[in-house]
Amino acid sequence: MTTIKLHNTKTRKREVFTPIDPENVRMYVCGPTVYDRAHLGNARPVIVFDVLYRLLRHVYGPDHVTYVRNFTDVDDRINETAQKRKVAGAEGTLEELIASRADETIRWYHEDMDALSAFRPDHEPRATEYIGQMIAMIRQLIEDGFAYEKDGHALFRVREYADYGKLSGRSVDDMIAGARVEVAPYKEDPMDFVLWKPSDDDLPGWDSPWGRGRPGWHIECSAMAHELLGAHFDIHGGGNDLMFPHHENEIAQSCCAHPGSGFANVWMHNEMLQVEGKKMSKSLGNFFTVRDLLDQGVPGEVIRFVMLSTHYRKPMDWTEKKREEAEKTLRKWYALAITGEEGHAPEDRILALLAEDLNTHGCLSHLHEVFATADATALRSGLRMLGLMGALLPDWAAAKAFDLTDYEAFLSDARVMAMETKDFAEVDRIKTALQNAGVEVQMRKDGVRLTAPPGFDPARLEGVL
Repeated sequence: MTTIKLHNTKTRKREVFTPIDPENVRMYVCGPTVYDRAHLGNARPVIVFDVLYRLLRHVYGPDHVTYVRNFTDVDDRINETAQKRKVAGAEGTLEELIASRADETIRWYHEDMDALSAFRPDHEPRATEYIGQMIAMIRQLIEDGFAYEKDGHALFRVREYADYGKLSGRSVDDMIAGARVEVAPYKEDPMDFVLWKPSDDDLPGWDSPWGRGRPGWHIECSAMAHELLGAHFDIHGGGNDLMFPHHENEIAQSCCAHPGSGFANVWMHNEMLQVEGKKMSKSLGNFFTVRDLLDQGVPGEVIRFVMLSTHYRKPMDWTEKKREEAEKTLRKWYALAITGEEGHAPEDRILALLAEDLNTHGCLSHLHEVFATADATALRSGLRMLGLMGALLPDWAAAKAFDLTDYEAFLSDARVMAMETKDFAEVDRIKTALQNAGVEVQMRKDGVRLTAPPGFDPARLEGVL
């Protein structure tokens, strides 16, 4: 069996992955807050952990891997949108408008992530479906002295958990000094965080032992992970912006609610995304959603390719140049996948690279080498393992490749003549004309190879022969 090595944020080193139960490998990844379209940065963890999911399924079998990614549908931003709709005259209660907004954005999210060729997880729980489990966990924490109730709030006592801060490498006192913590009269300690908070009549709420209210953000993932994966599971993932406080708080409340469980064995975090070397933000005018790119005609496979070209633990810089190069490369690769020579599948090499902490950059470099050998079988196999190609070519690249056999023969004959006469003017003319028409020209020792992208217009070759 393939040995998988993953970088564990908790231990700060790459480790051999050993599942708790190889028959039931379990992974939880923090999903989106569904208040609007997913921006490009939201797509990075989706693609990163989709690659890991594919790898785990390949090694342990599809029926032996459980992947959970949640939807946070209890959030002030969702509430604000629903309140605006109600003021504007939308029919229905506030709870119904909130549910409608969540339904809408989840549908958008699925459409956009499907376009990136990401598998949907085995479970996609909504926070609102697990309120009962959250209340039960909070009640247990209060009974055991790890949490307390004050003024309709339930709060976690951070200093009662001795290992708080180990994931992010910070001490509690350092966090208080350097972080923006909410100082509130209902808190015993500034670092204590909210498990439950009261709701007024203008906000959604559920009945609880502490009054009508709604859960805090952190308790949601702990309750859903426990319900679907158990108290102890293999991998927990997300963006590194979630390491503190979200993941730190998840660990604290989960380990205290279920003593001795350990929660997740491996913690994985992807780095953030930039655009043209700068942090993506609306104020800089470089903020855009996945749907923005798709609507501009950027294929989902191209977005995925650009994401995979940078290792997940390094900052990823989206640039227009990378997008152009990715599309050009994929068009060439897809054309070869249709018309190239049959060969062998390089699953072992691709698998080995992925097993080394998801070395997707190395995988793409290897596929460049495979392309140079004109091995269509190997190329298709590698593309499929990376999620860049399914059973069929993507629609945008599925047009039948134009037959360039006559042009290859014409250029080859001119090349033979030039080798005898030492006059390469005609070879240069033909080569330049082909390249200007959009044809990829490879002059190799064993002959000439021409590749036209799918959907190529033959009219562009007029006058070459």
